[in-house]
Amino acid sequence: MKDYKLTVGLEIHAELNTRTKMFCDSRNDSDEKRPNVNICPVCMGHPGTLPVINKEAVKSILRLGLAVGGTLADYTEFDRKNYFYPDIPKGYQVSQYKHPLVSGGELAGVQITRIHLEEDTARSMHDKGEGSLVDFNRAGVPLMELVTEPVIHEAATASFFAKELQLLLTTLGIAEANMEKGEMRVEANISVSKGSDLGTKVEVKNLNSFRSAERAIAFEYERQSTLLKRGERVLQETRGWDDAKGETYSQRAKEESHDYRYFPEPDLPKLFIAEIPEFTEAELAKSLPELPEAKRKRFLGLGITPEHADIYVTQPEWGTFFEEAVKTLNEPGLVVLASNYITSELKALVSPVEFVELIRMVSKGEISSKGMKSALKVLSEKGGTAQDIVAENNLMQNSNEEELEKIAKEVMREEKQGVPLQYLVGQAMKKSGGRANPILLQEIFSKLL
Repeated sequence: MKDYKLTVGLEIHAELNTRTKMFCDSRNDSDEKRPNVNICPVCMGHPGTLPVINKEAVKSILRLGLAVGGTLADYTEFDRKNYFYPDIPKGYQVSQYKHPLVSGGELAGVQITRIHLEEDTARSMHDKGEGSLVDFNRAGVPLMELVTEPVIHEAATASFFAKELQLLLTTLGIAEANMEKGEMRVEANISVSKGSDLGTKVEVKNLNSFRSAERAIAFEYERQSTLLKRGERVLQETRGWDDAKGETYSQRAKEESHDYRYFPEPDLPKLFIAEIPEFTEAELAKSLPELPEAKRKRFLGLGITPEHADIYVTQPEWGTFFEEAVKTLNEPGLVVLASNYITSELKALVSPVEFVELIRMVSKGEISSKGMKSALKVLSEKGGTAQDIVAENNLMQNSNEEELEKIAKEVMREEKQGVPLQYLVGQAMKKSGGRANPILLQEIFSKLL
């Protein structure tokens, strides 16, 4: 099989986290559970409606293009991509064809062809009895599409590129890119050949995890290589991925661009990017944070290992912790020592995310200081989330005024002689199993006395 060459190009979609949708003011909310509530006549394609371009979405793509070293368009336009499917309410999708917002660029050693902007489709659900249901909340959400050059020759390289893109999107703050929620979707164009020419392209769609992408590419390499070895032909087609079986399956013949009958969207204006002051490269550059690769290099310059640097870049909460911890350590040896402890001892105990969540719960009076200590102990021993640990171990502080007043009155009936207020509060705390809010108890006793 090593006689055959694998070539992969990726198409990656990511929903942008703008407040509203791409061409209307319907809310863009991926957490909405109720179907068909974030919709309006525009995103539902009602006759007579006119779309308006989401300026923030355009800016997001331009910032991404600048971050990957791409060429930002002077001129761009939107096009209609015509095809019929139940999740396309208008009967066409507004996308970009000949004039993308960004051309070229590079990320993680992989050359990028283009980055353009389009609208997402609705969500189809096929497991609701005999028929299928469509939720249009997602229809019209701003969607980034990034296309790479066919320069990837290993499945692991494809997976790494997708991870780096996800990290860049979240670093820029333009997308959550949560693959489990469908906010980022990977499609792989895979060909296998013997020699320098490219083989027949097979597209595997909607890979919803990095592991699935890597496994699907590896499977396709074996499948196509086997066909070629037998002297059989590889069909150009679109295939799906069955994660449980660990194999791809045929879906339909692969469409070509002419099948979509692209033409310029007549209801949207052409954009002359260079004429918009806030979209100049100089202005966009001011909005860019420190990018992941630059941060990696800076951390490595402190003498720590690439593995530690990667932890601090991909898990920003630990990166912030590390930077605060070594701020006053001027000796390289001490910085390395601190990093060793942080990544081995501290990281194994408590996640900063869960620690911060516990701090928030204490500040809101949801758990007591004692509850905080108990939760930290469980976190360090068993792991888990702060919310689950507090709930499972009954650590939530009781701030129900009616219940606490009953406890206070019971304590006062039992204490015949005059005693200090703090003593009464202490007795009430015992009766509540340590879960009562002591500040609220003190207020209740003061009122009753």
